[in-house]
Amino acid sequence: MAMYLISFPSGEMDLGPGGLEAAADAAHAVVREAKEAGVWVFGGGIDESVPPVLVAGDGTVTDGTYPQTARLEGGYTVLEVPTRDEALRWAAKIAVACRCRQEVRVFQDDPES
Repeated sequence: MAMYLISFPSGEMDLGPGGLEAAADAAHAVVREAKEAGVWVFGGGIDESVPPVLVAGDGTVTDGTYPQTARLEGGYTVLEVPTRDEALRWAAKIAVACRCRQEVRVFQDDPES
């Protein structure tokens, strides 16, 4: 089985008035379903109020991030499923719950794990 990252930027959510609570309820329902199905690995949203830092091998901490990830935000889900098609089906469920399209990426196999 492969692990898939399903994600979206928070600015893409089409919430409308009162939509955040409804989206949260719908997203939690999908999480419960994924856990019951045994495919849930991890998920959550980036706390956008906490600025990112870069940590070097010597422990030096620098404020900021890589330019290409300066707008890393939104929600992330990692599922472990047997096929890409199944990952896409779960992404569609998350898209409905979160009111926006989802990006799907597969993690590389790690032969050591």
